Amino acid sequence: MNVDGFSQHIKKLRSQVQELLQRSVNKTYLQQEIITEAFEELHTTVEKLLLVSQELELTRASLDKERRRYRDLFELAPDAYLITNNTGTIEEANYAAATLFHVHHKYLVGKPLILFIAQQDRQLFSSHMNNLQQLLNWEINLQPRRGKPFPASVRLSAVYDENDEQIGWCWLLCNITERKQAQEMLHRAYEELEIRVAERTAELVKANQKLLTEITERKRVESQLLHLAFHDALTGLPNRAAFIDRLRHAINYSKRHSDYLFAVLFIDLDRFKVINDSFGHHKGDQFLLAIASRLEICVRSIDTAARLGGDEFTILLEGIQDVSDAIKVAERIEQELKLPFELDGQEIFTTASIGIALSSTINYERPEDVLRDADTAMYRAKILGRARYELFNSNMYANALAKLQLETDLRRAIERRELRVYYQPIVSLTSGLMLGFEALLRWEHPERGLLTPADFISIAEETGLIFSIGKWVLQEACSQMQAWRASHPANLLKKISVNLSLQQFSQPDLIEQIEQILESTGLNADSLVLDITESVIVENGDRVIAVLYQLREMGIQLSIDDFGTGYSSLGRLYNFPISLLKIDRSFISSINTSSRDLEIIEILVTLAHKLCVDVLAEGIETKEQLALLRKVNCEYGQGHFFSVPLNSSAAEALIKANPQW
Repeated sequence: MNVDGFSQHIKKLRSQVQELLQRSVNKTYLQQEIITEAFEELHTTVEKLLLVSQELELTRASLDKERRRYRDLFELAPDAYLITNNTGTIEEANYAAATLFHVHHKYLVGKPLILFIAQQDRQLFSSHMNNLQQLLNWEINLQPRRGKPFPASVRLSAVYDENDEQIGWCWLLCNITERKQAQEMLHRAYEELEIRVAERTAELVKANQKLLTEITERKRVESQLLHLAFHDALTGLPNRAAFIDRLRHAINYSKRHSDYLFAVLFIDLDRFKVINDSFGHHKGDQFLLAIASRLEICVRSIDTAARLGGDEFTILLEGIQDVSDAIKVAERIEQELKLPFELDGQEIFTTASIGIALSSTINYERPEDVLRDADTAMYRAKILGRARYELFNSNMYANALAKLQLETDLRRAIERRELRVYYQPIVSLTSGLMLGFEALLRWEHPERGLLTPADFISIAEETGLIFSIGKWVLQEACSQMQAWRASHPANLLKKISVNLSLQQFSQPDLIEQIEQILESTGLNADSLVLDITESVIVENGDRVIAVLYQLREMGIQLSIDDFGTGYSSLGRLYNFPISLLKIDRSFISSINTSSRDLEIIEILVTLAHKLCVDVLAEGIETKEQLALLRKVNCEYGQGHFFSVPLNSSAAEALIKANPQW
């Protein structure tokens, strides 16, 4: 029953009460008195209900007024307001939003918000959409339907349904072009405003004691915001800002007290990405919470454990006696992390690489420098095999600078075209004839001379330069092979072998790149062999298997390079479309003197043949090695016995000579 019906029902009841009172006149005196008293109470109750009805009617009118007022504020607000669902599809928009995007108001509804994000920021926007709870205020470039992109501020608040379940987001978008141009002026105005606000706040506190409850609540919120500003939202640990602040205090204290010693531990989880990708981000967050809990039990109350972001944690150990105290904490952390974690009923194991920077190593001035050195030591621990700790020393800093210089030189090398492709022949051990080449990358460094991939490929992989370098090598090798086959049709050159890095498998368009290169060079897919390492299979699993089968279906052959130096086995390789197995040179070098290595090679060749996989021996240096490999029925070989890696002109001369070994 609505408010109007309720009021009319009360009035009708009131009339009926009065009529009953009149009828009671003919009753006996006692009955009349009792009835009268009862009806008076009922009459009083009805009067009260009528008053409640009137109050409800006033409340309804007030709510309707507030509802219209909210709608007017939403529709007529000068800033753009949007309501989207959790996936970013626009469900409501005000007229300011339509004006902002230069479209009709009705056009916005039902459209994905990403359509109105500038092209260069769409990847950033997609990343933010997966992490909105931690990015409630940010800036991005918007793209109106007509016109140029412009910067805008974004403010978010969650939208909930009646069951307190989040159903979307409320977006406040503001064009901040003018604001950015006027930042300096606003900064000065803000300082003056702060002074005036402080003065006005003091006056209001004195004049509004009756608002004590509201002020108390405001202070509680401010305290909560301050906590959020200096603590990680997921784990509750201090964040980077808080850690830097405490580290700065430790540095200043150490300058005043020469006997004061502190250490910073930089902790990075090994292979956290595999766990996160396998179980999803939600379970990954639960895993990080468990990690944070274990780190806290490894330190004292005076120490600080913090989360910098992702799977990176730091610990500040204050007032330690010597480096052994820091080492004990690192070892305690390693022991704690070795214990299994349980996610969805499944036990998960992890390890961590830890870098330790001691305050006595360098006369530190800035907390960022301590973090940098601890980070450098952590990367050293990763390079040396992970699941370990390393102490920072001055040599690491020098190596880090050298590494940075090498990265700079490599970027310039790409621009200056200093990279070269060399070719080493692949020989049939049955016929002794050359069947093709392996393409090998070299760098003609202007100061250090000719460098092999061992000198720079890890930098290329870390910085992402491997993507452009790998594509260039494949293009160059395929083009050269096709040119040789056209120039020397009588020579039976069958294969060109090119290395494919582990990082290249992360490219979503890898298959399209290879198809484009084969099409542009005219080289047949069955003439291309792609070399991959065992780590590609070990660390990537199902996703890589799908890519490998796609390559095999194209007609491209796949080989396992440096077999025997990794963690896989022939039994596991049975699940992969491998055509060729390359036995690492470390086995070949000692087969003359070690019967055990010869037996291993014979077993590998036999098992490979059982799996219908051919075998190539790398690093053949002598006639004796060649004879032994022929004896165990190894199909192919490479090594200095046949030829060192050659530049393209020397390789062409070898093709013309057409030697037979």
